Parts: sequence; structure tokens; C-alpha cells
Amino acid sequence: MKKSLLLITILGVALSAADGQALFNKCAACHGANGEKHALGKSKVINTMTPAEIETALNGYKDGTYGGSMKALMKGQAASLDETQIKTIAEFIGAK
Repeated sequence: MKKSLLLITILGVALSAADGQALFNKCAACHGANGEKHALGKSKVINTMTPAEIETALNGYKDGTYGGSMKALMKGQAASLDETQIKTIAEFIGAK
């Protein structure tokens, strides 16, 4: 039983990381492969942010309550993300 639970947990973590990578791929063009760039020379370096900060930012971009000069661009990027996808991206970037 314990081995089965451990295997399920490991599989879940692996799938979450794969999902995070897949979702982050569209972000990487501007933010860098590891979230290390100032996107378009204007954004924060996102790999220095906590998962909670990233989640807050993405939700804020989505609802239009967050952001400076990149607000309109990021609203379009975040608009299609659901709550689970936002959490997955935030955890993926926060782990970098």
C-alpha cells in the first residue's frame, strides 16, 4: 500500500512538472528558458518570484488589476489560463 501511494505521488509530481513545462513554453519566448530575462526589457525576472507572487501576478493580469506597461500584452497571455494552469505555471517557475 505504501509503495503504491509513493508511486502515485511520484507520478503526480512528474506529470505536474511536465504540465508546467508545457504551459511555460509559450512564456519562455519572452521570459527566457528559465524565466531569467526581463521580458521585452520591461518585466520583472520571474524566476526570482515566489509561486504565490507569480500566481497573484497572473491572476491580476487575467482580471486586469495587475501590471504596468506590459499589462495589455499579459492580459491576453493570461486570459486563456484556468486556475489550475495558473497554479501549475506558478509552481513550475517558482521551482527554477
